[in-house]
Amino acid sequence: MTDSQPRLSFEFFPPKTPEGKEKLIKVRDQLNEFEPDFFSVTYGAGGSTRDNTKGLITQFKQEGIAAAPHLSFGNDDEATILNLLNEYKAAGVDRIVALRGDVPSGMGGKGQLVYANELVAFIRKHFGAHFHLEVAAYPEIHPQAKSYGDDVGFLKGKFDAGANSAITQYFFNPDAYFYFMEQCHKAGITQPIYPGIMPIINYRNLMRFSDSCGAEIPRWLRKALENYGDDDASLKAFGVDLITELCDVLLENEAPGLHFYTMNQTEPTAQIVKNLGLVPVE
Repeated sequence: MTDSQPRLSFEFFPPKTPEGKEKLIKVRDQLNEFEPDFFSVTYGAGGSTRDNTKGLITQFKQEGIAAAPHLSFGNDDEATILNLLNEYKAAGVDRIVALRGDVPSGMGGKGQLVYANELVAFIRKHFGAHFHLEVAAYPEIHPQAKSYGDDVGFLKGKFDAGANSAITQYFFNPDAYFYFMEQCHKAGITQPIYPGIMPIINYRNLMRFSDSCGAEIPRWLRKALENYGDDDASLKAFGVDLITELCDVLLENEAPGLHFYTMNQTEPTAQIVKNLGLVPVE
């Protein structure tokens, strides 16, 4: 991307099978034609995908592709996380998505660092400014936050600890993002906050994800999606138009870029990016 274009990034989750990895590499190569600023790879609860995440990130870097691992303490101790960070640094990784993450059910806490601001401070303590640190933001409030103000305060704490920028949970109402940005500015947050974008691929999966993470699906949108029933082709076409319009509104109102939750698929993300004109200039 050129300096005049918004930042563009794509998110993957680590595949569980060799076939899944082979497919993911093909998807990555197709999306890489848009010259994104980086790809990110998620990190399962308690570090459950640690090796798969690290393997993908290392492979991406070896192939000259910018990549950022997600990282959380989960149920690991400081020595384990420090070793992992040293391995990432040695592999040429210079960007981390630092998260609180989730501890797997039944494992409980063992005094490990939990909150993202603590992880950010830990990384800054040991690595200085080597890593660009991304953190999570929640325009519609984290499900466990007591209030809107508290949630904005938690985000400011991450920036105060040394985070460089944030990526939001996905949303479908642009006003949620704009209001959130107003409140962040009032709280003294000046760092960029990039909208997270979820293409609409599968109605049932979207409902399940949204209910668990607190992302609001407006009633009109739920009803519209329900009406498509098993007509996946029409649902996806509707979704491409809807998400393209959402992204257009965000970029026209000075959102600094877009972060796509690809669900390890090329489409419909690629079509949306093309619709937006976010293609490399020959």
